[in-house]
Amino acid sequence: MKYGMNMLLWASDVTEEHAGILEKLKKWGYDGVELPVFDLDPAKFARLGKMLDAIGLERTAVTVCSDADNPISADPAIRSAGVERLKKAIDTVAAAGANLLCGPLHSALGTFSGTGPTADEWKWGLDSLTKAADHAAKNNVTLVCEYLNRFECYFLTSAADDARFCREANHPNLKMMYDTFHANIEEKDLAAAMKGCWDQVVHVHISENDRSTPGEGHVDWETTFKTLKELKYDGWLTVEAFGLALPALAAATKIWRRMFPTEEYLAQNALAFMKKGMAD
Repeated sequence: MKYGMNMLLWASDVTEEHAGILEKLKKWGYDGVELPVFDLDPAKFARLGKMLDAIGLERTAVTVCSDADNPISADPAIRSAGVERLKKAIDTVAAAGANLLCGPLHSALGTFSGTGPTADEWKWGLDSLTKAADHAAKNNVTLVCEYLNRFECYFLTSAADDARFCREANHPNLKMMYDTFHANIEEKDLAAAMKGCWDQVVHVHISENDRSTPGEGHVDWETTFKTLKELKYDGWLTVEAFGLALPALAAATKIWRRMFPTEEYLAQNALAFMKKGMAD
């Protein structure tokens, strides 16, 4: 098992200025960090990778898609831009030494059509993500599709949807992740949802119902950890939490009030909570 921390708790653009935070995460016992990838600059991320190597932290990465590069757009030019952006993101995370690029890579975040996904959108999504996965394979990177709750997207909104999408793509470099925040909203039976998709899962986000300190909300952690152990999961458990430190991100994640005492409190308590949950 590897324990990670998504750096979006502190920054949307991790640089050498965050060395102190990264060193603390290592000291506290984290195995790695999840890097936000919005600035697609391989040279910068290569420098960041060297710094993480020196600190002793492994890394995964996360990104999102926008209306300008939506992989399921009805406009072929926008779909093409989506594939090209994903390819650039793959090059960037590879330069940082990461081999997992996670997030809602399937469609534009926060964009809605007013209906559910269409057959054409499904086809376009498979085509776009397969092309990107071909490029990922050349860079030893796996694309990790994240389903979101219905209030953040309309394309993939359940574990079953995400698993079916990845199975139909049938690409070794296109898999899915399980996020406890979205599952808490969308799944009727957490254990059944996990077991039904686990052949496609390569990454897990540990996130509380209010996006703050895991273990201090109402996510069904007992079932979550029990099922993780039953499924013999041995990949990353990465904390995803958001606060008020980044105004733009706070607006995007709908965080309007402080949910935890300090970022250090959240990070240290989240790690202890995860380790206890997997040990019990």
